[in-house]
Amino acid sequence: MTPLIAIVIVAAYLMGSLSGAIIICRIYGLPDPRAQGSQNPGATNVLRLGGPFHAVQVLLVDVLKGTIPVYGSYFLGIEPVWLGIIAIAACLGHIYPIFFNFKGGKGVATAFGAVAPISPTFALMLIVTWIVTFAICRYSSLAAIITSLLAPIYSHFLDDRFTIPMAMLSTLIIVRHRANITRLMRGQEGKFKRGN
Repeated sequence: MTPLIAIVIVAAYLMGSLSGAIIICRIYGLPDPRAQGSQNPGATNVLRLGGPFHAVQVLLVDVLKGTIPVYGSYFLGIEPVWLGIIAIAACLGHIYPIFFNFKGGKGVATAFGAVAPISPTFALMLIVTWIVTFAICRYSSLAAIITSLLAPIYSHFLDDRFTIPMAMLSTLIIVRHRANITRLMRGQEGKFKRGN
């Protein structure tokens, strides 16, 4: 590991620690997403608490904090395996934010932001997978889990240099959803109803 890579990893974690949900909710005077709704500081919970206007802003912040360090590192010529570590650092910042008592979200939007620059086709495949799964089941968590499972497969066929980093990132996302998986298996997971 070079000093440059070490600096970028730390910077990615710190950027990831800027929780879009908490910041946007504070700006607009909305309830703390860690204490309301699903108690997850992410775009989906902010959608419940404040509506689509605020949720889109959260989504944008969380996506960019994954895109900026990874895409920047790509242009610096950092190897794909290290790009995966940098992406994981950004997601770990989102999941365990140093600025917010290490209580963060699931990391889905940040992970998407980190891997979307691989190619527009790859990003589109992830978006379509999530939308189709969600439209069928109405579970945001299941849509994220299915998309995470398929992401390394998509990466393998589009650009196999990123398959291992993508698998690492997908594993982190799925592990973070372990409580959701348990609730899904028990039929206790919250579902978005039509019209919500």
